[in-house]
Amino acid sequence: MQDYLEAAVRDVLTAPEARVDDQVGYAALLLAVSGALDEADRLVTQWQARTERPVTALAVDPVRARAWAMLFEARGGRPDWAAGLPPLDLDAEERAHTASLRRTVSDLEGVLPPGPVAEVIKHVAPARPDRVRTALADGDLELWASLAGPHPDVATLAATRVVAPALVAGADPLGLRDWPPACAGALVAALHERYPPELGSWPELVAEIMRLRGTAEPGETPAPPARPGPRLGAAEPPLPPGETRADPRPGPLLHRRVSLPPPASEAAIRSAELRLGVELPADVREFLRTCDGLPADVVFPRLLGTADLRAEDGVVVLSDPPVLLLSSGHVVEVDPVLGTTVHPSFRAALVRHAALLAQAT
Repeated sequence: MQDYLEAAVRDVLTAPEARVDDQVGYAALLLAVSGALDEADRLVTQWQARTERPVTALAVDPVRARAWAMLFEARGGRPDWAAGLPPLDLDAEERAHTASLRRTVSDLEGVLPPGPVAEVIKHVAPARPDRVRTALADGDLELWASLAGPHPDVATLAATRVVAPALVAGADPLGLRDWPPACAGALVAALHERYPPELGSWPELVAEIMRLRGTAEPGETPAPPARPGPRLGAAEPPLPPGETRADPRPGPLLHRRVSLPPPASEAAIRSAELRLGVELPADVREFLRTCDGLPADVVFPRLLGTADLRAEDGVVVLSDPPVLLLSSGHVVEVDPVLGTTVHPSFRAALVRHAALLAQAT
């Protein structure tokens, strides 16, 4: 599957948007029929957040729409991202699909270009059952997998009502096992590269990080981690300091208001600079004016506030553990596994952090 994934990532990065939608739609179904429903949901939700296109773009043909409907029935409900898919009459869809699976095919089908001659040949040429489709009609997943080829028709597979429950239960007929997380992760990363989020001002950037962490206001019932989306327009009335506006879009893209950590005072910032013996870059000062440090999360260390900043030989330690260092205006990130990364600014390091958080949700 490595060749497939490389081609899919390349398309997500460079192909026209219709091709991006097609690749994401196919990949999501491939993950779903491999028992990785959570990875399929993650991929589609990230695609929605990054592109803001309607989910119907992932099911532009009847078979894909039918496939999702059968999977939803088998899993006992629809995920949030599927709210925009129209409901289907599953009994009617099952009859249509079964007829399609049992339809005989001619050896000459597809050889001639569409037209009257092709129609005549289709009706008079010898016909035979299609072995791949017949295997699905018979519910034989093992035989189907042996005949499916290098680019299996996963939409037709998932649209087969009799096998959908086994797929949802983790049958994994293609034997992909541990591959789905790597596939979803690579495609999500490609989506973020092609459609980078607009993080706006410092309060918006910090609020985005807090929101991606799933941080709620005191007393608020925690909700599923919010998905990233473009900032709202400047024409809307301002919010009180330290809050970000709720996104009006439906489904999993809902933004919740979050409380930011308190900002540092100008006096505290100046006192820290005097103690450190250095003048902090403008973006570090803006961060501290927005919030006086941030706690650690799953992918980032604790960012130090004014009282905890320290300097060693002219290098300012920005985090605990000391993996983010400020030196000559650049922020050096030291990772024991991935090595050292030099960010052009403190803001660039936090933008990268926000992207990693978004990809992990």
